[in-house]
Amino acid sequence: MNTPKAPQDTKPRAHPRDPLHGVTLETIVTKLFEKYGWPEMGRRIPVRCFLHDPSVKSSLVFLRKTPWARAKVEAWFVSDTMKDRKVAKKP
Repeated sequence: MNTPKAPQDTKPRAHPRDPLHGVTLETIVTKLFEKYGWPEMGRRIPVRCFLHDPSVKSSLVFLRKTPWARAKVEAWFVSDTMKDRKVAKKP
């Protein structure tokens, strides 16, 4: 009798060179907040969760439901992280 095979994972795995690999959205928002503060975050990405009574929790709720805003925050974080790495490598 043939036993059914377990379904194989068909999702693509994250590439180890992905700068967001292993970084949670909460970490991204927290680090940007610590470095720039809510006013600068709201200036760069003018969304209500950064401009009116901001908090990490409200930002996470909004960003998880709003792909375009999350993409902007992630792109800013990656850009900022790469810039910091280049500065750190200079002798």
